[in-house]
Amino acid sequence: MKGANSLGQPGDPPVLFLARHPVPRLAPTPMSTPSAPAEHAVIKTAYGEITLAFWPDVAPKTVENFKKLAREGFYDGTAFHRVIKGFMIQGGCPNTKVGAKGQPGTGDPGWKLKAEFNAKPHMRGVLSMARSSHPDSAGSQFFICHGEARFLDRQYTAFGEVVKGLDVLDRIASVPCAGSERSTPVERIAVESVVLVPAT
Repeated sequence: MKGANSLGQPGDPPVLFLARHPVPRLAPTPMSTPSAPAEHAVIKTAYGEITLAFWPDVAPKTVENFKKLAREGFYDGTAFHRVIKGFMIQGGCPNTKVGAKGQPGTGDPGWKLKAEFNAKPHMRGVLSMARSSHPDSAGSQFFICHGEARFLDRQYTAFGEVVKGLDVLDRIASVPCAGSERSTPVERIAVESVVLVPAT
């Protein structure tokens, strides 16, 4: 294991340390109904837009949590703080906002989610929740697989996939990085907004 915000790489223990809360505080029950219209999320960055489709059939509470945070503007102004080409790009931490305090990779919305591990494989373009060593410790941080990462299957909650913008994913994943893990982008990869739109 490589520290408080390490996801590891193939061959390493698949533990993504992101938060330092020993006892997760679970999120409130989602208020949306299963009959809600299908929606996509559009992540707008300086590198272009990434459109995500959700998998509420396998991770309904995780999908609703992401949508709730997006509607509230929680993700706007954050940044992709961890990038490993061929593996994944990670974002969703409020500590990455300009002027925010706290170590990037350790922030959350003030609650945790119960894990919804499922059979969806972690392949290129899959959207999944980052977490600490506790299974029920995901909050707001997410990652998008840049390459196949099947060693994360059934240990992280996969809840969607990129349906448009894989070229943008490639551009972000190719940003030069520094740090001991060589995963800290040398330039800020800002998330300008995350907006929900009707699925087409």
